[in-house]
Amino acid sequence: MRRTLSLALAATAVAAATAIPERTVAATPDTVRWGPCSEKTASEKAALPRLECAMLEVPLDYRDPDGRQIEIAISRLASKEPSKRRGVLLTNPGGPGITGLGYPAVLAGSGLPQKVLDSYDLIGFDSRGVGRSAPVTCDLTPEQQARGNVPPYAHTAADVAREAGNARTVAEQCATSRTAWMLPHTTTANIARDMDRIRAALAEPKLSYLGASYGSYLGAVYTTLFPKRSDRVVLDSNLGPGGYDVTAMRLLARGLEDRFPDFAAFAAAHPEYGLGTTPEQVRAKYFDLAERLEAKPVQGIDGMLFRGLTFDRLYVDANMPELVEFWHALDTDRPVPPSPPIPNMENFMSARFSVICGDTRWPETVREYQRNVAVDRLKYPMLGGATAGIGPCAFWPDERVEPPVRIGDRGPSNVLMVQNERDPGTPLVGAQELRRAFGKRATMVTADQGGHGVYPFGPNTCANSTVTAFLTTGQRPSHDLACAAEPST
Repeated sequence: MRRTLSLALAATAVAAATAIPERTVAATPDTVRWGPCSEKTASEKAALPRLECAMLEVPLDYRDPDGRQIEIAISRLASKEPSKRRGVLLTNPGGPGITGLGYPAVLAGSGLPQKVLDSYDLIGFDSRGVGRSAPVTCDLTPEQQARGNVPPYAHTAADVAREAGNARTVAEQCATSRTAWMLPHTTTANIARDMDRIRAALAEPKLSYLGASYGSYLGAVYTTLFPKRSDRVVLDSNLGPGGYDVTAMRLLARGLEDRFPDFAAFAAAHPEYGLGTTPEQVRAKYFDLAERLEAKPVQGIDGMLFRGLTFDRLYVDANMPELVEFWHALDTDRPVPPSPPIPNMENFMSARFSVICGDTRWPETVREYQRNVAVDRLKYPMLGGATAGIGPCAFWPDERVEPPVRIGDRGPSNVLMVQNERDPGTPLVGAQELRRAFGKRATMVTADQGGHGVYPFGPNTCANSTVTAFLTTGQRPSHDLACAAEPST
């Protein structure tokens, strides 16, 4: 079975706990009745704190707030220090399509400072269409799930034209599935409105926010729609002001090019793996392996899966030894450890398509994707032939409830952006565009390091301490801050 790439599934989200309400505990505005959660963790050894869960009804269509309702699953990790508690910190791990219900426990178990845990009740939620919150489906077959949510690498215009048939089929399945009635309403703007319903149900005048990757765009949309209800907003690993649009998808190829030198230097420093003794040789080995695997897959791994797994492993520095061994095994035809399956892949992909295709309009002609691929394949050869390719968004239903939210500089100056310089999933160039769009509203902290995700998972103490100070005291740098690289321990 051919497997391709499922990009933008952040490493933090892969490890996230899934908290499932043991029973539906309904919540109405101004009151939430918390009940126990059943926690499933990625590791039996993970000692994650106990969460409370509830269900909250929200409108399917905010133009008709008294019409059809759907349920949103929410969770809470309550502060144990009432005298120090400031309010609620709503969290989102990224995606779209990733469950966030267990994310407060993941943050607490991954080094979120005690000062932050004391200052806030951490709130998690499954966004509409995901997990326990009215999950959507596109009735994706196992083969379609294995193909992933990024097109295969296109070497020619004919490759793009051939993939268009698969993309159209998926779009038609989404439009005719049993949850197709949700498609026009499964958007980032409506997820942001759901967040404000959570705030109201918790009887909080404002909410603070910590969101990463796609969660950065969700937070930007929330604070744009509800500027007076936003307290302290932290956006980590930032998408551009257009969210997960066609530009962001194409920038993933730029992200791999930005990030790869870190790995090339690491691999060159370990010549025992035979991948090269200089970064240039390691880069050449990448293309050599991709070409060989496209001609003859090894152990079920073809050229596109090789590209995708390399991209995914570069989200975290700690994965580099594993990635070197993976390359070495492929190069020498030794056994390759199987990749762990992504939980709930069908819902993840379906919800992801629903949001990214529903938020913005994508190019609708095969010819435009062919042009994009021709450009990006030359500009970013490691991945550009895939991320510029054609997907279901090209054939998405035309109905749009509203235009995308325009991120701008109107509102309080209460946004702190934090960003790695060499982020494969959300490249620095996109973050800089969002920073310009926010104007006086935002300050950005840039860390001289690679990988996807800064706070609290990253090792840069300058960046981490700046975010902690902002969340706990409200103090924010008076101007954009560059945090120097720090030696690894």
